[in-house]
Amino acid sequence: MWLREHALILVLFALYTGVLVHHALIGQRRTRDLADFLVGGRSLGGIILGVSFFATYASTNSFIGFAGRAYGSGIAWLLIIPTAVVLSFVAWAWLAPRLRGVTETLGSVTIPDYIGFRFNSRPARFAAALIVIFSSFLYMTAVFKGIGSLLVELLDLSYGLSLFVVVLIVCLYTMIGGFHSVARTDFVQGMLMTMAAVLMFFLITRAAGGIGRLGDLAQIGDGSLARWDTAQPLGMLIGVVFASTVKLIVEPRQLSRFYALETETAARSGLVVSTLSFLIVFSLLAPLGLYAHFIVGQGIADTDQVIPMMLSDPAIFPPVVQALLFLALVSAAMSSLDSVLLVMASTFQRDLLGLLMPTDDRHAVRNTRVCVVLFAAITAVLAIDPPGGIVELTSFSGALYAACFLPSLALGLTWRRGNGAAALLSFTAGGVTLGLWMLLDIQGMHAVFPAMAISFAAYCAAAWLTPEAKAAKGLFG
Repeated sequence: MWLREHALILVLFALYTGVLVHHALIGQRRTRDLADFLVGGRSLGGIILGVSFFATYASTNSFIGFAGRAYGSGIAWLLIIPTAVVLSFVAWAWLAPRLRGVTETLGSVTIPDYIGFRFNSRPARFAAALIVIFSSFLYMTAVFKGIGSLLVELLDLSYGLSLFVVVLIVCLYTMIGGFHSVARTDFVQGMLMTMAAVLMFFLITRAAGGIGRLGDLAQIGDGSLARWDTAQPLGMLIGVVFASTVKLIVEPRQLSRFYALETETAARSGLVVSTLSFLIVFSLLAPLGLYAHFIVGQGIADTDQVIPMMLSDPAIFPPVVQALLFLALVSAAMSSLDSVLLVMASTFQRDLLGLLMPTDDRHAVRNTRVCVVLFAAITAVLAIDPPGGIVELTSFSGALYAACFLPSLALGLTWRRGNGAAALLSFTAGGVTLGLWMLLDIQGMHAVFPAMAISFAAYCAAAWLTPEAKAAKGLFG
């Protein structure tokens, strides 16, 4: 009975898994050393990496968490659209060519080793690696929650079994094919996600009574959904939006796409593809939580459940469309999980274990593959009882990256001053400020803004008062 009821979804899922395995085998054939496994040998074009950049970010966090968040936050949540578009543009126009050139000169393949090489500091590299692993655990927990909730609604699987299925498949193609497999798989997943966003917007707005129903938001409850200041102060909501999207310029899984560019000029095509993808898909997804009020009514406390509830309703989504959307949203989760797993595993092997017990490329690749499986299993266990909602976990991990890494990235690529002490001080100042601000529950401004300000101030002060790192002479003349 269960097999017959879900036959179409299962057939599509099996075909999709076959494509993933095919890409994994291609990636395995093209992997000769550690640089191939981690950054594709710096040989990929801007178009495939532009789609990969978008697909890596736009996971179930976007399709489930971000799309449902407007249900509680109102029209102010639509600010996520221009914010994502602008940050994508900045990432590709300014950061990509600089990071591509500098990391090749330094021989860097991870963000922590970039920090270590750029500032001639093993302690800074070690600290950066710990931040990457901790923040990645938080983000992956959010992705697992999104995909787990979706499988429960659409396949009637238990939450635990749903997590096991996703872990098994993602581990398989990531550990076999490495970055080559991940990037090519992301390209397919990006196309599927774009299709899903179009279908979801069309069918949900139709079920709500048409696109124009947003004009009726002021009639719901106290009318706060139609105002900019809704359930939380606007300054806090803007902070959540920024913290959720600043990942585009600071998160290692996003920045690894720039490492893989075949040339610095390839960033131009990546800029167009990525930025247009964010504009189109986020414009379709961000308002869906608003339309949900005219479909599922009011009173849903957990906005992460809004989209799965509508997706499981055959009156809104016919079975064939449900099957297609299931495939697209599973691919959305996998496009983020594979990249984060690869970043976590490579960081642990290269920047923690590798510093203590150096090894050759063959053993490093083997160890990284083992770490992929290990970290996936640990995160799946954490996701059984996640410490927060999808948007909360996503925004906190983004805020942590911004508070700790933005000065070392932005100033390290453009200003010759700075060293390990400046990097470590900015990590500490930014992270501590972020934690204290949230612990004290200071209202009116999101913690990411004071944390970044203090992190930049700490970096600049230390850079002015201490000698520049030796590596700067080779980078800045």
